[in-house]
Amino acid sequence: MSKSKGAIGDSGVVDVATVAEASKTMVAPAPSKANQITKCSDCGSGNLITDYKHGELICKNCGAVLEDSLFDFGPEWRAFDEEQKSKRARTGGPVKFAKLNKGLTTEIDRYDRDIRGGAIQPERKAQLYRLRKWQRRSRMSDSVQRNLSIALPELDRMCAYLNIPNNIKEECAMWYRKAVNKGLVRGRSIESVVAAIIYLISRKHQLPKTLEELEEASGVKKKDIGRSYRFACRRLGLRMPVATPMDYVPRFSSELGLSGETEAKAIEILQKAREKGVTSGRGPTGVAAAAIYLAGKLTNDKQTQKGIAGRLAGVTEVTIRNRYEEIARELGIEI
Repeated sequence: MSKSKGAIGDSGVVDVATVAEASKTMVAPAPSKANQITKCSDCGSGNLITDYKHGELICKNCGAVLEDSLFDFGPEWRAFDEEQKSKRARTGGPVKFAKLNKGLTTEIDRYDRDIRGGAIQPERKAQLYRLRKWQRRSRMSDSVQRNLSIALPELDRMCAYLNIPNNIKEECAMWYRKAVNKGLVRGRSIESVVAAIIYLISRKHQLPKTLEELEEASGVKKKDIGRSYRFACRRLGLRMPVATPMDYVPRFSSELGLSGETEAKAIEILQKAREKGVTSGRGPTGVAAAAIYLAGKLTNDKQTQKGIAGRLAGVTEVTIRNRYEEIARELGIEI
């Protein structure tokens, strides 16, 4: 029997030349239509929008539909409310740095039940007990995991106490993990480093917390929190913006129950005071409280100095009076 070119012979060897020739004639998959269209055929604009829900490619300038049959890469099911969406979704939640295993963990419960709810056979209970024991040990196998098992619940507690949003809490957890992996926590209390990270990240997002608030939430002296904060900034290579009095105005106004008009007036007063150099060298919390007190007088949303000092952390009545007099004198405001 003759052997044709490219066939597999008795020895099982394929003709390499034939395979190479065939690979040259293979057709590559065509790119998608959305990638091929770069300009609008009507107005020539390159400002195009892809509507994945309806499978359309639309020009943002003139509204022309350039393609109406794009592929839908979403799920094959539909949901009309959040309950249906949660029931039909087959994927897990996002990775969370605030969880010990980032939310991706395996847990062997203590109920000794199989997947159908039936009782486990007695001879297998000892095996499950050993598996459960080694699962717990493997999760705490190194010092980093043991540290995180203490620090992350403490971070969650302090963020709840200080009303810190979840996005800032997640970023705090991410930076704390970096600090632990670099060995910055060694020789320092976990609470002081957690408070320092919260102080650092909240300032970064213009939602600063005072050292007095962090001292109350953590039970650690503010001197230790400040020392850990400076050390973390230096070792992690972070440069934090200086907290301004305007960063404190929204939170102080919310705590005092003031109107939006008073809040806007306080920010306007602070902007003028900064232009004249009144706020330089002054504590931001005291200046913010004085501006709120002054704005309340101008908008008839009056607060007493004693009442403001009693409800805001880190602000005294004497500080409010001194800063209020300086701002009113420099800006020429007469009450």
